[in-house]
Amino acid sequence: MTILSEPFFIRALIAGIGLAGIAGPIGCFIVWRRMAYFGETLAHSALLGVGLGLLAGIDVTLGVIVATMAVAVALLLLRSQRELAVDTLLGILSQTTLALGLIVASLMTWVRFDLLSLLFGDVLTVSTRDVILVWAGGAVVLGVLAFLWRDLLALTVHEELARAEGVDARHVEVAFVLLIAFVIAAAMKIVGILLITALLIVPAAAARRLALTPEAMALIASAIGAVAVVAGLGLSGLIDSPSGPSIVAMAGLAFVLTLAVPRTR
Repeated sequence: MTILSEPFFIRALIAGIGLAGIAGPIGCFIVWRRMAYFGETLAHSALLGVGLGLLAGIDVTLGVIVATMAVAVALLLLRSQRELAVDTLLGILSQTTLALGLIVASLMTWVRFDLLSLLFGDVLTVSTRDVILVWAGGAVVLGVLAFLWRDLLALTVHEELARAEGVDARHVEVAFVLLIAFVIAAAMKIVGILLITALLIVPAAAARRLALTPEAMALIASAIGAVAVVAGLGLSGLIDSPSGPSIVAMAGLAFVLTLAVPRTR
């Protein structure tokens, strides 16, 4: 029996494909709205959530969700200030939360955990509970996104016109960043804190050249992400490379390949 047929590998495959299905549509809006650095900041805050979760003795995933959601709401509130540019503010919060997470984690010498797996993922350790969390949580995320789709798309195309038509921009934006926070928590174990944003952005960027409509782009992004997961895990199993980076590398390869395809109008 090869590693490709082992139960832990099959669980990793199922969880990774489920995550790709969620990350595709969410990633499209991140690309459209130029929120890549925003997503990176939330991803870095996930490590602080891990540290605080371990410190409080609660489930690590719950700690990550709480921390990323808190940072997301703080970012939305601080974005209205005029003293600092948004990218500067994001840079400060991104590096500060990452540093605080590393400090908290290093101080807890009584807790044993693999820091590298948190940073770069270890999808081969995914449990049945993790698979259920990804797929059940993913169904909720996609359901909420479908409900918000029309308003989010209107805000993305023309924010002032959408507001004039009665779209509650603040509530829609808060709901969207909370969805990003959940995806980051779900993706942490699969691709790692430092690579989460790549899985959100790269398949969406690749799909942009192939799609005729926003809905088609979301579906194509999910498909590209799923192919990257399968190819990345296959590569990891064959040459014993790190699973998270292998998945992201395959997504990057898919993007490079799409550059050879004439841009769809």
